[in-house]
Amino acid sequence: MFEDVVKSYPTVVGRERKDLEKFGNLCSGYIGKHIVGKGEEAHLTTKVFLDFMKVHVILVCGKRGSGKSYSASVILEEFSFLPDEFRKKMSFVVIDPVGIYWSMKFPNKQQESLLREWNLEPKGLENLKVLVPSGQIDEYKKAGIPVDGTISLNLKDLTIEEILLAFGIKRLSEEGVALEKSFSKLQTRGLDFDLLDMIEELKKDENVKKEVKQGLISLLETANSWGLVSKKGLKVEDIVEPGKITVIDFSRMRSEELRNLLVALLTREIYRLRVLSRKEEERAKISGEKPKFSFPITWMLFEEAHNFIPSEKEVASSLPIKILARQGREPGVGVIVITQMPSRLHQDILSQTDIVISFRLTSRDDLTALHAVMQTYMEEEIESYINSLPRFPGAAIILDDNLEKVFTVAIRPRISWHAGGTAQLV
Repeated sequence: MFEDVVKSYPTVVGRERKDLEKFGNLCSGYIGKHIVGKGEEAHLTTKVFLDFMKVHVILVCGKRGSGKSYSASVILEEFSFLPDEFRKKMSFVVIDPVGIYWSMKFPNKQQESLLREWNLEPKGLENLKVLVPSGQIDEYKKAGIPVDGTISLNLKDLTIEEILLAFGIKRLSEEGVALEKSFSKLQTRGLDFDLLDMIEELKKDENVKKEVKQGLISLLETANSWGLVSKKGLKVEDIVEPGKITVIDFSRMRSEELRNLLVALLTREIYRLRVLSRKEEERAKISGEKPKFSFPITWMLFEEAHNFIPSEKEVASSLPIKILARQGREPGVGVIVITQMPSRLHQDILSQTDIVISFRLTSRDDLTALHAVMQTYMEEEIESYINSLPRFPGAAIILDDNLEKVFTVAIRPRISWHAGGTAQLV
């Protein structure tokens, strides 16, 4: 009589069964432990890993203070500790409008005792760099935030559609026609230009009504004051470095318009460069030669993602992020969106999500939005899974469309400093 022998594999979220059998937990990151039981009887068991071998579209959601940004930082930490043979082929770009990721440069001394319980030690990330808008670097330095460089836009790299969307101007309106005319004239000259050049071009246009001209000039002058636009914008190849995490910190910038413009440009360029690099990688495999051009597989992490890809309107960054979600897997661009309001995320993102990390949600609209990514393998309503979570910090459900499973997981404590907690007096 023969007995079936079932081989046990580690849980690697996002890794398909055939790859799990072949690679085990190679090129993955330790993000937490399984939770078994409910309520006071809940306890932690085996480790849970996240797949880095392929890119994914990951949604991290939960109500305020539930652990969204904390768990996203755990993913960044695990990328940082991958062996060089994997890490140096990848890169992370973090879009941070709230200013909480710079602190990962420092060790998590505040949770040292908790880390010991998990057999972990506090450690800052050495492969993380922080870039801020060029016109605001003094503000960051005065605040004591460690900045590694500045970032600025070159208008020549943008499209008129993105500019009009950013400022909420309809293309066929008087303002839209005047702005497009000035922009096109400057682009035709083939030289670098900035917002001041656009203002000068508008002033010279005698066919534009005085009140329209004054309104546009006022708008462009305000945008120029943020110091995010220059004639020599930073090239994306200089921002995205193999093996590194680049944090774009917008926390001191109140202009959503320019912020969305920069995100649009970054997203579009990263996708374009990865498409080019992917073609070179395939050509090199066939010919046996070294690739003539190389750009790392890139993950883009969007904090407060509903601001960059909202459900209720189109903004400058909407289309590039939609393209990433729909088409990014093949060239090698991953997406991580973080929000406390999944109902405010565009449906295109929800429909392309293959991994969900969800903490507690209380809004009916947000729970309904999560049903958009539910599959037939879920035996219960998503509310049942979320309501069954233990009350201790870091408890989450993970929906994995690759393994067609739902896991209840305790996210491990961070080893780097967390600046995103709720403010308190003592």
